[in-house]
Amino acid sequence: MNNIIKKINEVDWSDIAIKMHKNGYAIVPDFLSDKYCEHLIDMYDNAKGYRKKVVMERYRFGLGEYKYFDYPLPHIVQALRENLYPPLVSIANSWMQMLRINHLFPESFEKLQAECHSNQQLKPTPLLLKYGIGGFNTLHQDLYGEVYFPLQAVFMLNEPNINYTGGELVLTQQTPRAQSKAIVLTPQKGDMVIITTHFKPAQGARGYHRVNIKHGVSEVHSGERHTLGVIFHDAKS
Repeated sequence: MNNIIKKINEVDWSDIAIKMHKNGYAIVPDFLSDKYCEHLIDMYDNAKGYRKKVVMERYRFGLGEYKYFDYPLPHIVQALRENLYPPLVSIANSWMQMLRINHLFPESFEKLQAECHSNQQLKPTPLLLKYGIGGFNTLHQDLYGEVYFPLQAVFMLNEPNINYTGGELVLTQQTPRAQSKAIVLTPQKGDMVIITTHFKPAQGARGYHRVNIKHGVSEVHSGERHTLGVIFHDAKS
């Protein structure tokens, strides 16, 4: 996993912080190699290693399916979770201070996990998602309990317009007393997209206020679309 750690260390995290503050998302191109992307896609069909499979249409979440990994997580997923957290926690804590929220996240991932477990959030949340023709994901927020980390990462495992068409990543921003703003992204294979889990701060006339953000996936018109989602807090179920 040394190459994953090397990739993380090469990211300009000050630039990521600026983009997250401004937009609520940031794209790191070519983060995962083709080898890692293909390996993760191949893992989807493994019979073991998952705690739950969700067929989206059963719950009106969309059309497609996803699988939550079980503990112990695959090495690459564990490495991403542990090593992405430290540079992201400084962004998260700056948001808490801007919004005058009386909570700071711990400096290490292990301590965040301990907070989750003390709140009976014991189940891992990293997941692989798969969409076929007609697949989509309704707008949502990945909140699994009272303890949640405000940033998460999405890794694109297929090449848009080659492996699939459609299937854009959609974000909506809801500013108080205003209409929602839609943002449509088309990240490339191997890209890491950092998004906010729940809200971001925005400067207003009276200081900072929350902008609530949801994310989803537009309809896939052809092919198959796979992604890896790395969420840092654990779930109750």
